[in-house]
Amino acid sequence: MMITLVIDNRTVQVPPGTTVLQAAQSLGISIPALCYRQDFEPSSSCMVCVVEVEGFSGLMPSCALMAEEGMRVRTNTPQVLAARRAALELLLSDHIGDCEGPCRSGCPAGMDIPRMIRYLAAGEWTKAIEIVKRDLALPAVLGRICPAPCERVCRRARQDQAVSICLLKRFAADRDLQSPTPYRPICRPSSGKKVAVVGAGPCGLSAAYYLVRHGHPCVIFEQKDKAGGMLRCRQLQEKLPEEILEREIGLIFDLGVSFRPNQKLGRDIYLENLRRDFDAVFLAAGQGAAEEHLASRLRIKDGHIEVDHSTLQTSMEGVFAGGGLIGSRRLCVRAAADGKLAALSIHQYLTEGRAAGEPWEFHSRLGTLTEEEWRKFVSSADLIPRVEPAEPEAGLSEEEAVKEARRCLHCDCRKKKNCKLRQLSTELKLAIGTYKGQRRQYARADSHPEVVFESGKCIQCGLCVQVLNRNKVPEGLTFRGRGFGMQVSAALDEAPDKAAGQAARLCVQVCPTGAWALKNR
Repeated sequence: MMITLVIDNRTVQVPPGTTVLQAAQSLGISIPALCYRQDFEPSSSCMVCVVEVEGFSGLMPSCALMAEEGMRVRTNTPQVLAARRAALELLLSDHIGDCEGPCRSGCPAGMDIPRMIRYLAAGEWTKAIEIVKRDLALPAVLGRICPAPCERVCRRARQDQAVSICLLKRFAADRDLQSPTPYRPICRPSSGKKVAVVGAGPCGLSAAYYLVRHGHPCVIFEQKDKAGGMLRCRQLQEKLPEEILEREIGLIFDLGVSFRPNQKLGRDIYLENLRRDFDAVFLAAGQGAAEEHLASRLRIKDGHIEVDHSTLQTSMEGVFAGGGLIGSRRLCVRAAADGKLAALSIHQYLTEGRAAGEPWEFHSRLGTLTEEEWRKFVSSADLIPRVEPAEPEAGLSEEEAVKEARRCLHCDCRKKKNCKLRQLSTELKLAIGTYKGQRRQYARADSHPEVVFESGKCIQCGLCVQVLNRNKVPEGLTFRGRGFGMQVSAALDEAPDKAAGQAARLCVQVCPTGAWALKNR
């Protein structure tokens, strides 16, 4: 006999033993939940899945509430949404860990530096360059000339010296350039939408690289006879060999980017014609003649083109601008970051009709650690001095790169892309600090060869406890303490990762946060 109930004014029939959460899912209604997992016993610990039920005065956790005949449920009322926010904010008030490492936050291009370093430490060169080229079109170039803002915020500097991030990036890129088959990113099929890029400096080259990856055919117009722009200036010649520059630019052109040299804006090409012949235009030509040509066509403020810095879209329909042209990108790495952002915004403009730029994402911050916590934090890294290349001009050798990579403290969360807590916090645009109290001590168990457990990220859902019970792990895990002080602990005072043994990878699979994570991800 089926049970009939109404959820958000929609009628559904379900068999006995079905929870309200499952009934809602059968209607395609999404109720967020952290501690719930299909085929596991509900713990109702996170209280994120609460709903209103007619006839009940309080809110009920839908993961454990059984559907009953005639029940009327509402899942998104103001009271429900406020309760969910409060539940998440309480969890965040006791959350200890970074979503992203400080180095990535300090990188203008947002490169996933910790993940690159993990692959280098494991000798997985191909995976390392794939990570690098997700965010940088010219890593061998920037590995030589970037002033390394990422290293200035590296936590390892507190121990001795920052990790040599730029040298590691250069190592990965140089090794790829020396390969008979350098890394070639997958490009989407052609959209049929053409984009003109004016300027072949780091900004324009980066934009073209990402535009073709998004599937938009691209033509670069450059006033000089070679691509490179500021990268060919005399001041950089000692650090940046022309051969390296040519080879990396060649890899971009090999993706299908068209290059038209000796085309000066205002003399050989004109904005009106580019707008007519292309679906979007990106202006990356730098200051000077290009700016003079555009002054009468775009609104100028304080001597610069007015542009939305979150999207790089100008006041003229279909026209975007970045790099030196907008007067705020003096560093090559910042110019390259502009190109990447412009490509994303142009892609959004061409496919969705509106440029939105980079989506906002929630970030948890570790905060200040006590001396005792700091000793635990650095315990997993090799505490050797910073590795300097034996041959500075050649950069790091393979052995030196691995040694230097193993100095990384891995501040980031290894499950940042699969953490439900972060996903929901992003969705609701939450911020840490709504609730404040004495936080837990930072702790990390990493004696397991593949898995790390960080108790400060645990929300006490109990899924790992159930996993070990199901797999009949002798020692197992249990809860100790009460309230905010409750923690998952090994039954026999062992480290949790050691107690989990071979079932540790299963704990990673069911964990809704980054508490259980694989070390090499």
